[in-house]
Amino acid sequence: MHEIADAFVIAIKMIFTGDPEVYAITARTLEISISSTLIGALLFIPLGCLIYFNNFWGKRTLISIIQTCYSLPTVFVGLLVFLAFSRAGPLGFFGIMFTPQVMVIGQVVLIAPIITGLTISALSGVSPAIRETAVSLGATRFQAVWLVLKEARYAVLTAILVGFGRAISEVGLAIMVGGNIRGFTRVLTTAMALETQMGNIELSMALGIILIVLALIITVLANKFVKGKEADAAQSRAPTA
Repeated sequence: MHEIADAFVIAIKMIFTGDPEVYAITARTLEISISSTLIGALLFIPLGCLIYFNNFWGKRTLISIIQTCYSLPTVFVGLLVFLAFSRAGPLGFFGIMFTPQVMVIGQVVLIAPIITGLTISALSGVSPAIRETAVSLGATRFQAVWLVLKEARYAVLTAILVGFGRAISEVGLAIMVGGNIRGFTRVLTTAMALETQMGNIELSMALGIILIVLALIITVLANKFVKGKEADAAQSRAPTA
């Protein structure tokens, strides 16, 4: 028990004294996860809008498949990306295996169903009357979609945060396609796994504390957006003078 307490104290000191390795790993993790989340948002929020605002055969089945993929195993995504970008794979000519670039691609694939599905759910929570009113007043299709998306902005931002949380906390994909190379592709989760196996509990615990703090920040921000949505809804229901 004393060993755990001592390791925790050393871990805190490593964080607050600016240990170079701890901060380098944290910065690399944030760079990869933020990049993948931004790319995912740019690609899959429009895809969610496209699915929601169009009626086609198999729409309900497609949404069910997207929602099922929320819990897609990271190692399975890692396997698919590895097979695609390995030397023998169809995209092997890019030569980006075991680089941060392929890790970003893998995380984009991983969070794609989350951002797409939660965007669809966010849009579903907006009253259809808003879009119908906009169209009746002469709004174009794009303007009507944009108006509904603005109404659902808090829920969409929550979807982005959930996607970021999924990206930053995964480990299987990062090891499989990143290789856990020190100073290059090693991130918080993979470093924790390696350092724990090596018996370096202090460094592993320091990285774990940072990961928990980041998860807490994501949760607080998500709750803030949810409260913002509820406040806007309450304001819209309030009687006007």
